[in-house]
Amino acid sequence: MTSPATTASKPTPTPPGPPGHAPRLRTPRRAADRRRPRRSVLLTGLTGLVLVYSLVPLIWLVISSTKTQEGLADSPGLWFGDHFALWDNIRETFTYNDGAFVRWLRNTLLYVVLGAGGATFLAVLGGYALAKFTFPGKRAVFAVVIGAVAVPTTALAVPTFLMFSKMGLTNTPWAVILPSLISPFGLYLMWVFATEAIPTELLEAARIDGAGELRTFFRVSLPLLAPGIVTVLLFTMVATWNNYFLPLIMLKDPDWYPLTLGLNSWNAQAQTAGGQPVFNLVITGSLITILPLIAAFLLLQKYWQSGLAAGSVKE
Repeated sequence: MTSPATTASKPTPTPPGPPGHAPRLRTPRRAADRRRPRRSVLLTGLTGLVLVYSLVPLIWLVISSTKTQEGLADSPGLWFGDHFALWDNIRETFTYNDGAFVRWLRNTLLYVVLGAGGATFLAVLGGYALAKFTFPGKRAVFAVVIGAVAVPTTALAVPTFLMFSKMGLTNTPWAVILPSLISPFGLYLMWVFATEAIPTELLEAARIDGAGELRTFFRVSLPLLAPGIVTVLLFTMVATWNNYFLPLIMLKDPDWYPLTLGLNSWNAQAQTAGGQPVFNLVITGSLITILPLIAAFLLLQKYWQSGLAAGSVKE
């Protein structure tokens, strides 16, 4: 049996290495491999193809907007023409046909502000109520919302036209604004986001402090819903800005056309008898049309990304 003194007198083994050199702990190979990001050649190649697919039409649009009507036919598609006519095309786009492009731009902004803004507001109210209140028939409402998301909007265009025709609202801005107020996907998105972003305990604490439901919503819940609101606003804004089929069947007066219908009417001029082709103005107008959307995505990108990531980590 070994005594405690004998055990204490045993020398401690010295790690290999030069004298005075502190031993270095090695990281397990599996942990090091886990920290190192994996690189997939296939995924990188697919991402590059998607990038090319997305950028080539935009590059073609920018280059073609610098050409004259004759230069579009005389020069390669992805290279500049002999005459740089971008500023002349922009000026002519805004002044052609007594400033019709300006009227179409104003109409589009009207439809986006009232339609997309109203759809976002209604989606926020509905999503918050469905997420934080319990009432009879909630499961049925959930089934209706999911079913509405699955129905394409083009399938509802003809019934909507027949209903608005009976009401005498066709060929008016309300025929485009009122259907744009309904966004089942935005409602579902706000429902899911509000469920994860607003703790129920926080609402109960506000109610215990004497805050009413309206004050609790505007002072407590609304700031927490800001990322989701921006996300829904971006989706509804893009859908309303690019809306084509609904205004096509609802509007006959060119003075109420949005940009999508207006540019299409310019594009169809070359196919009419005695019509003047203005493809350079159509391309330049298309470039001007997408600039507000690009600016909106760049300015609101951080809110949009945080909105998509909300609720992905459970604490």
